[in-house]
Amino acid sequence: MFMKDLFLRIDELESHIGTVHADFGALKLKIKELLEENQRLQIENQQLRKVLKRETVPISSQEAAEQPAAAEGDKRPPAGVGVGEGYDNLARLYHEGFHICNVYYGHLRMEGDCLFCLSFLSK
Repeated sequence: MFMKDLFLRIDELESHIGTVHADFGALKLKIKELLEENQRLQIENQQLRKVLKRETVPISSQEAAEQPAAAEGDKRPPAGVGVGEGYDNLARLYHEGFHICNVYYGHLRMEGDCLFCLSFLSK
C-alpha cells in the first residue's frame, strides 16, 4: 500500500510540475510582448518629443533652421509645390516618422524609408 501511495504522490507532483511549466511559458510570452510594446512606445515617444520640440521652436528660429535643411537635400517638397494642404500634411507626417501608405498608414516607421510611402509622395 505504501508503494502505491508513493507512486500516486509522484504522479501528482509530475502533473503539478507540468502545470507550473506551462504557466511559466505563458508568463514568458506575456513578458516578451510587454517588452516589445515598451520598446515600440519608447521609440514613438522619442519621435513625438522631436516633433514637439520642433513645433515649440520660435518662428524666427524655425525659419532659420529650415533653410539649411533644404540646402542639404531634404526630401520635403518646396513650399507651394504639390497638390495642396492634404499633400503637405501627409508629407509632414511621413517626415515625422509615420507611414502614409495604404499598407501601414499611421504606424511608426521603424526601418528607414518605405517604398510605398515614397511612391505615394512622388505622385
